[in-house]
Amino acid sequence: MRDVSRRGLLGLGAGAAAAAALAGCGSGDSPAVSPGKQGQGGHAGHPGAPKQPAGRPIGDGSTSYTGKQPHQPAAPERLEPGQQPPQFVIFSWDGAGEVGNGLFPRFLELAKDHGAHMTFFLSGLYLLPESKKRLYHGPNNRVGASDIGYLTDAHIKETLKYTRQAWLDGHEIGTHFNGHFCSGSGTVANWTPAQWRSEIDQAKSFVKQWRTNTGWHDLPPLPFDYDKELVGGRTPCLLGQNNLLPTARELGWRYDASSPGGRQRWPDKKNGVWDLPLQAIPFPGRSFEVLSMDYNMLANQSVNSTKAPPHNYPAWRKQSAQAYIQGFKRAYETNRAPFFVGNHFEQWNGGIYMDAVEEAFKHIAATADKHSDVRLVSFRQYVDWMDAQDPKVLAKLRTLDVGQRPAGGWKQFLAA
Repeated sequence: MRDVSRRGLLGLGAGAAAAAALAGCGSGDSPAVSPGKQGQGGHAGHPGAPKQPAGRPIGDGSTSYTGKQPHQPAAPERLEPGQQPPQFVIFSWDGAGEVGNGLFPRFLELAKDHGAHMTFFLSGLYLLPESKKRLYHGPNNRVGASDIGYLTDAHIKETLKYTRQAWLDGHEIGTHFNGHFCSGSGTVANWTPAQWRSEIDQAKSFVKQWRTNTGWHDLPPLPFDYDKELVGGRTPCLLGQNNLLPTARELGWRYDASSPGGRQRWPDKKNGVWDLPLQAIPFPGRSFEVLSMDYNMLANQSVNSTKAPPHNYPAWRKQSAQAYIQGFKRAYETNRAPFFVGNHFEQWNGGIYMDAVEEAFKHIAATADKHSDVRLVSFRQYVDWMDAQDPKVLAKLRTLDVGQRPAGGWKQFLAA
């Protein structure tokens, strides 16, 4: 697979306490094929993968209806007057392709070990063979062009395998769209609502017609109806949200996770769609905050280099893990705003960001084991909870600023 430059960095203010935060690129595209670090218990074959139930084929049989998604939480309930809200934590993955580094199964197993759910933003092109690339018409770009590499046939099969498993394990499958255009005349920043509709239609078609496009009829289908499963996404390089939202609303999407430079506050809707931005979080040892995404740690630490001198890795790994942990603690101990984390299945700088994400995840999961008010969920599960709440209570929660505790405690703050 080709390596590609990571483009589209944005300088962003992150509130009064921050000098800058960088909006990261979200390719999920890695040329590395050497095995990545394996978590406890190993991940190569994931023998504990769930058995796929028989389903009703949809279309050409690339997808199928297999019933209600397994391993979902109980129906959300409204907060009682004076009740402290849960601390929601959402780990999400841009691109969500398996390219031989073992990262997709590694984090599936990590989530399974801790009873957690995540969101995987699948790039539609990761299910399209390069030999069929002319099926892709990226708006304002050459036919077949893409700023991320097409996967090999073997890696498409691996991506299909782990996408199946992710859904059966209870995770959400969103979209990261297709060609990842972040600069030049074809950048997603300039796309119209109609062009976003074309991009989404194509992303869905590549998922819904992978059998036709690959000729592989001996592999099991994806066990979900993607038209119903797809309720949100994250744009390449966090660009173009304003023109995406009218289309997202028209399609019935429930949220968008593309906004850059968010702060750790309770979210609101834009254009009738929940706006769930990556957030500025403390960056240990620095005077500014950093966006809650692995690529932004890299961009600040090694000036956008993915292969910096290895002697820096231990300190950078610790700094990155602590940024996530401190972001979680700040929300958990104060306003209980949901904590959003974005990642890529990448081995940048020796894989230290994957190790940092895993360390932070385990820290948060350990807290969840001790306290039932910490919930590691997908974006879809989170907006299920939000939609079940009293709008007046949510409006009250939005009055709390970053790191602000409720006056008089939760019982008084959210009294009837």
